Order: sequence, then C-alpha cells, then structure tokens
Amino acid sequence: MTLQNRVDPFGRIHAVPERGTFMGNRGGCMHTAGQKLAGRPWVSARWITCRLDYKGWHREVMQPGQYTELFFLDEAVAFAAGHRPCFECRNREARLFAQIWTEANQPGEPLESINALDRVLHRERVDVATRRQRTTRASLGGLPDGAFVALDAEPGAPLLASDGALWRWSFGGYGAPVTVAGRLAGAEVTLLTPPSVVEAFRAGYRPAVHPSCGAGAGRS
Repeated sequence: MTLQNRVDPFGRIHAVPERGTFMGNRGGCMHTAGQKLAGRPWVSARWITCRLDYKGWHREVMQPGQYTELFFLDEAVAFAAGHRPCFECRNREARLFAQIWTEANQPGEPLESINALDRVLHRERVDVATRRQRTTRASLGGLPDGAFVALDAEPGAPLLASDGALWRWSFGGYGAPVTVAGRLAGAEVTLLTPPSVVEAFRAGYRPAVHPSCGAGAGRS
C-alpha cells in the first residue's frame, strides 16, 4: 500500500511511490491506527528533516501513536515545505544552518533557542487559520541557489532555482533546466521557500539537492 507521506514543495502531503532522499516529521503523530492522515498537517512547530539511514536504526513507518514519517525528494524541497535539519541525526548540518540563519536574519543578536527559530519558521511557512502554505513575492534574478519558486503562468508547477536556471520538480526528480536570463531574470515570482531560509541560503548554507539536478546547491 502506498502511504500518504510524500511532501511536495508546497508542503502538501501525497501518496506516491517515489520516496526521495530525506525523511522528517512535523512534531508528532498525524496518522490513525490504519495509517491514514488524521486531518491535521502538523503537531507542533518543530518540523525537521532527517537522514534516511542513521546508526543502522530501522522502524516501520506510521506506527500507532508514533510520529508520522514524511519523505522529500531532497533537502531543498524540505526547506520549501518549511522543515529544517534535525539536531540528532543531522547535528552538523543543524548547527551550521542555525548559525548561518542567525547571522543572516538577526546579525549581532544570538539565537535564544532552536525553539525561537522554529517559531519564526512556523509563522513564515503556514497560515495557521487556513492551514495553507504562506508564500511571498520576490524578484527571480536575485534569488540564491536552493530556493523554490512558482511562475505566475504556472502557479502549480514548483521550480528549483539553481546555477542560473530553473529546474522543474517532480516526485521522481528534476526535468531539463530553463536558463534564467533576459525578461525572465527580472520577473516577479511566488517564493515558496520561507524568506528567512532564503536569507540563510544567500548567506552560504547549501541545501542538498537530488542528483537529477545537474548543478548548483549541494548534491545529495
């Protein structure tokens, strides 16, 4: 049975065969004993991204009462959906992201706690009233590698900005790139990745991307 636990760059959760290269969760159990989503798209503000393999641990997904495992094509997708690195299985990446995020978004002010960062991300990623992804507008030409956008002409088609091009996302990987140049470079687009995360990318954090994206961000 294909479970509904694959996440797209809009933060929506689907039932598709492709698993991706990262997993994560949204703070707890969102599924029933029958392995169906229970209607709430998160449990707490702690949305994390984890390694698929860690210390040889193995667990069956969607166990009763346990956290709901979610899967992403790559880390760039996870960030677009509002997740950040886990401090247990991805400690080095989590510490680096927290450091760069803090320097980029509140220079000269230390991070109070990882909970404070999570609260900012939660405000940026979802409209709590509607439970829908919160997006912003941005100029395409000024975005760093790793950011996800949607063009006005195709609002339902998420695109990864990487190496001066846009890469069309799918659950199985990325399609052929379109070079960002001319009129497209100056276009305003819908930015899916939370703004503070984009600033961390701009300041040097390199999200891992699927091998089907032939250049840019960080190869997973």
